[in-house]
Amino acid sequence: MTRCFIFVLFFILTSCTKSFRNQYEKDFDIPLMNQNEKFHISGDYNSLVRINKEYYKKAARLGYKEGMALCFINLANVNIPLQNYENAQVLFNKAESMVSTSKSNILKAKFYNDYGSFQLELKRLDKAFEYNEKALNYIKGIPVSPFQKEVLYKIYYKRAAYLLQKNKYRDAIHYFRKAGTLDDLGRADCAIGDIYLYELGKLDSAHIYLKRAADAANARGRSDAISLNANTVLGEYYIMTKEYDNAEKVLLHALEINKKIKHIFSKYRQYVYIDLKNLYEEKGDKEKAYSYLQAYAKEKDKSDTAVLKAINHDMEDFISGVEKDAQRHMNKVLLLCIVSLLVIFPIGMYLWKIIRQLKDKREMLKYEAEKLKSLMNDTTQKEVVELARKNDPGFLDTFKKAYPGFTENILVMNPDLENSDLVFCAMLKLHFTSKEIANYTCVQHKSVQQKKYRLRKKLNMERDRDIYEFLDAV
Repeated sequence: MTRCFIFVLFFILTSCTKSFRNQYEKDFDIPLMNQNEKFHISGDYNSLVRINKEYYKKAARLGYKEGMALCFINLANVNIPLQNYENAQVLFNKAESMVSTSKSNILKAKFYNDYGSFQLELKRLDKAFEYNEKALNYIKGIPVSPFQKEVLYKIYYKRAAYLLQKNKYRDAIHYFRKAGTLDDLGRADCAIGDIYLYELGKLDSAHIYLKRAADAANARGRSDAISLNANTVLGEYYIMTKEYDNAEKVLLHALEINKKIKHIFSKYRQYVYIDLKNLYEEKGDKEKAYSYLQAYAKEKDKSDTAVLKAINHDMEDFISGVEKDAQRHMNKVLLLCIVSLLVIFPIGMYLWKIIRQLKDKREMLKYEAEKLKSLMNDTTQKEVVELARKNDPGFLDTFKKAYPGFTENILVMNPDLENSDLVFCAMLKLHFTSKEIANYTCVQHKSVQQKKYRLRKKLNMERDRDIYEFLDAV
């Protein structure tokens, strides 16, 4: 009995060696990454959740906590595009408790990069950049592998996205290009084309990148998020260059793609429908423009409601099941400890110390969980962002509570500002891009640009002063 127990302890210790971790990456991490990416790009929510649940059970059987953490991270990422932030935070918290004690730098790089993406979604740009920097530091020196390349690609891509939010367009393009060297699906090309189109106004350069991304996506003959994004932005280019027939062809193709992919990308639907609305407004077909605006509102309400209901149910079941499994595991550990104490005293004393450590850790985690729960109860900022996205009439009142004194300071600069000007200032304060503001308020991009220009004059801003930096200082 004693020899058997010692052998089990020896096996547990040796399973943490570098060779065992490399084998886990080959047999677990990379297959999960490939399937996760496949279902994520296609927007297949059901398969995405199912595969991560299956791999979580496999990791639990193997005692591979890094694999369990990887599943938590993947499932947290499912919740983000659906704006299901509370479930995402719970899953990230569970992943972090495992990542913090892990020796796997590549897992830490993935966690911090993905958690940074979550911070960006909540408009916490500085936090997002901080986590991205940590991810970049952790991945340095890691040997090249398919898993390493995928994580590094996403670190570069997200870094470019953060730089874009800071209006550092050249730096953003630099990192998108670095990401493009690790990816052959055209995602980086589409992002670069978007910058040339909307931020730098270089239409010829935009067309080169957007056409290349769309052609590559369409050549694959697949209906996925990359094809949807590439064709949608290319359609926006054709609207701006008044090539309305090309715009109509490309955007209707994007709409067909949108109908085929799953609902995890329901948030992106707003671009396709609003672009079609804008197209037909430009062509003078008010009837079609109105029909696409109605279709957008109807479809968004229907699909988002269904998806959120399904995802909440799935996530609650999964989290509840994980907690029950953890409790059963703890019960088994306690039973084993009691038996061991009865069999051999020295081993029993050792296990008693382990239990004390586990109890201390459990109390610490309980304390941290209560602290996190308290922080999560402060949902004012999330509510402000959500109301802005919905163009809700109550947005400005909620914004004033979250940012006391901001509107008063703006009115000191110009007491004649209208309520619509204050709403516009508030959305810029939240660092929404011109494109986002146009989509949320259902107006054309050029109208937002004009409103920015008028606001500069009303606030007597210097010509070369960045409007986002100006409002950040208010």
